[in-house]
Amino acid sequence: MTGADRPVPTVDIVIVNWNTGRCLADCLRSIAATDTSLLRVTRIVVVDNASTDDSLHHLATGDTVAGVPLDVVRNARNRGFAAACNQGAGRGSGDFVLFLNPDAQLYPDTLRAVGRFLGTPDADGFGIFGALMVDELGRPRISCSRFPSLRIWVGKMTGLDRLAPALFPPHHLGPRELTRSGPVDQVIGAFFLVRRPLYTELNGFDERYFLYLEDVDLALRAREAGWPSYFLRQARVHHAENVSSSQLGPWRHYLMLCSRTTYACLHWPRSRARLLTALTLSLEPAARLTAAAAHGRWADLRTTVAVYRRYLHWLRTGRRRDPSAPAIPDPRETGPAPGGTTGKSGTTSKSGPAGKSGTTSKSGPAGKSGTTRKRGGPSHAHR
Repeated sequence: MTGADRPVPTVDIVIVNWNTGRCLADCLRSIAATDTSLLRVTRIVVVDNASTDDSLHHLATGDTVAGVPLDVVRNARNRGFAAACNQGAGRGSGDFVLFLNPDAQLYPDTLRAVGRFLGTPDADGFGIFGALMVDELGRPRISCSRFPSLRIWVGKMTGLDRLAPALFPPHHLGPRELTRSGPVDQVIGAFFLVRRPLYTELNGFDERYFLYLEDVDLALRAREAGWPSYFLRQARVHHAENVSSSQLGPWRHYLMLCSRTTYACLHWPRSRARLLTALTLSLEPAARLTAAAAHGRWADLRTTVAVYRRYLHWLRTGRRRDPSAPAIPDPRETGPAPGGTTGKSGTTSKSGPAGKSGTTSKSGPAGKSGTTRKRGGPSHAHR
């Protein structure tokens, strides 16, 4: 079937929100302004992980965004990024599911570029598609990554990925490695388009990941099922980065440690996973403590010790508990801890279940106003 003969595919857009302030509204405006002639948006689902800011102000199920139904799910607690993504995906039926960060904005031609590629035979062998992330000046940002290996993570632990990248390759691909479209190990979760039948076959994201690496895990399982990922450079997305997870402060590293260990235990030989855990409890904290002491960052010494003590406790409980619970106090501050039903106000990737209240990008793709209220609709949705 030629591209002209193929029906226009449909897509449901899922946005997981946690205290992203005005970023969510900017994201929705960009969706309203993008060209959907080659990739038709049938539903937008916003899943909120118990935000305490005003990011959901004036949003409710029954609204529309440029004529597209809007479904708002308000979780009573922060369920984590993977679980919230699965919640949102389950509320649609489009040919594709697009997981879009609230700190990301589409350009007017983003979905047209993606739809044009999906209409070609070249797209038929791929299951997941990503776009080129750019900053407010149009400069490339992190868009794709390598599947993690022990060497990659040792390089990250020690800084050798910067000193000797040939021996310890960085996890993320640099701009010079992404000068053209093509197959990649993994596209980042800020713009993560997946075929719905594949997503269903793989049972969606693995909810054992609270935050971080759930997109890597799904990409790896898709590759093993015969559906690799594809980076489409022609499709641009403005990505603010770290709007949510930066609110977590030092505890986002704790969540990364938990996700990193989960990934290794699920996908690596047992001996290699155990070696990673041993290095995580020895080499990595030693390197961090040494760097903090060398630069006189005494507060970082305390938080580093607290983070690794909490990680060790998580290991001792058999990794059975949600790594975000119980709430973790920040030794440098007082107030609610991140990862529970409330979070400290502050400043993602990954925007996941986290975000900066009131954050706006300096510039980005222009978007027309698109959110309207349908009369008679419910004020909110629970699931």
